[in-house]
Amino acid sequence: MATSAEYRLGPNAYPRGWFIVAEASELDKGAIPVSFFGQDFALYRGESGRVVMLDAYCTHMGTHIAASSSAMIVQEHNNLEGDSIRCPYHGWRFTAEGEVDDIPHIQGECPKVKGLKSYPVREVMGCVMVWWDPEGGEPLFEPPYLPEWDKSNWVQWELDHLGQLPLHGQEIIDNMADASHLGPTHGAPCEWFENEWRDHIYIQRQGGFHVLYDCMLTTTTWYTGPGLLLSKQQFGDVLTYELIANTPVAEGVSQVWHGCLSPAAGDSVTEADKATAKEIQAGALTAFSADFEIWKHKKAATRVMQMNSDGPFMKGRKWFGQFYCEKEKIAEIQQALNGTAQTSYLPLPDAKARELDAGLFD
Repeated sequence: MATSAEYRLGPNAYPRGWFIVAEASELDKGAIPVSFFGQDFALYRGESGRVVMLDAYCTHMGTHIAASSSAMIVQEHNNLEGDSIRCPYHGWRFTAEGEVDDIPHIQGECPKVKGLKSYPVREVMGCVMVWWDPEGGEPLFEPPYLPEWDKSNWVQWELDHLGQLPLHGQEIIDNMADASHLGPTHGAPCEWFENEWRDHIYIQRQGGFHVLYDCMLTTTTWYTGPGLLLSKQQFGDVLTYELIANTPVAEGVSQVWHGCLSPAAGDSVTEADKATAKEIQAGALTAFSADFEIWKHKKAATRVMQMNSDGPFMKGRKWFGQFYCEKEKIAEIQQALNGTAQTSYLPLPDAKARELDAGLFD
């Protein structure tokens, strides 16, 4: 489990960006404890529907404000008031902004005491996404969104929770430049391949005959920031979107989620459509699991023995480094990288293949 410093990514241990920290349905039964970026947090949905993430430990006596299920205040569902949360130990109340606004038994006004840090949260496509910035700044871009998610003729994903992977996110990102693994690992050798960088977005376009499905596979895949991958995929006549999300838990450890968004056969979703969508997601997970197994058992590649037939690994790693550097250096890195790159032994996608991009990056 190599560290960010060993990959020479920048001064920060964890990258700046949007990350999944839970599936939205996990908050249906109250506040939950979560751990990411080497820290512990409290995550809950307020009565208004707002999702809140705060630092975990009460500033009074260090109690985790979301880790108790047996405290009476939790059992009676009195720990959440409006969009605020009460500590299960002494009942201190923290607002969604992390401020202490009520302390039981205090005589007079509530004193101004140290509160908890609150983090920017978005609920997008059934996922709870949090903006993490080691410098504590506000979001520099928004998380990705697929309009198909809210259309009545698309089957929404229920995420596969794949647990923790003993691997740094850098090695997951490396796949974006890696045309050569698609044949040996996935049975889908490339017939064309291209990478492109647009500021905080990293794009891969590729296509080839897929042995397992006995048809052509064309994909446009992109990262929005360092932890959220979406892939638009055309298998013959079948279209689907795949999500792969990786969030740092600790240095060299990532938590991973997976899902597929698939169209219905008609104007509305039927049980048959749901069954087909589950089959598509299971098939995509089988393909992804081949990567997952290799990652789980590989040695950290803090240095790549670059061949002239390899894809642009080094450029991809420089792109990844923008999320670890000081904020004032981001624009310079993006300006130097923006553009496209070709893998030497493969042609670029033609106009027909590029049609899959329609509407994705407008």
